[in-house]
Amino acid sequence: MTDESLRYPIGKFVPPTNYTEEDIRQWITDIKALPAQLRAAVIGLTNDQLNTPYRPGGWTIKQVVHHIADSHMNSIIRFKWALTEENPTIKAYHEDRWAKLGDYGLPVESSLLLLEGLHQRMVALFESLTEADWNRTFYHPDAQIEISLKRNLGMYSWHGRHHLAHILNTKF
Repeated sequence: MTDESLRYPIGKFVPPTNYTEEDIRQWITDIKALPAQLRAAVIGLTNDQLNTPYRPGGWTIKQVVHHIADSHMNSIIRFKWALTEENPTIKAYHEDRWAKLGDYGLPVESSLLLLEGLHQRMVALFESLTEADWNRTFYHPDAQIEISLKRNLGMYSWHGRHHLAHILNTKF
């Protein structure tokens, strides 16, 4: 595998030019399924396997699991800001620095449990949104763009599948 295919095993996220109700339903389904898929991918892995990088110079499997939890916690907050404020500027964060913090040494179970509850909340929120809600936006200061909630949903569907592929493609 090339470095690019190891880094982006399902390809880079490309936002669609048009968003359909079918896209939104599929992305919600992806979000709903991720915690169980992630659990199945890491169940039975040894500590050595969990501490294996998914690619040379990349995060370990354990770091990936904890990162998904951190990233998706940030995501739901961004959704809620955009639903309750007019085009808020979100807080970006240094995910690479977060991956070096002490809680990343915890067993992956802590993040798996967190993701189960978090994704229940995300799905309940997403299933309640109207077409007008999906068109609401937030401003991302690092990317310097407005991001619609429907685009953010697509991106987080991709994000979960992207990191799940990192784990599933890791050879032990």
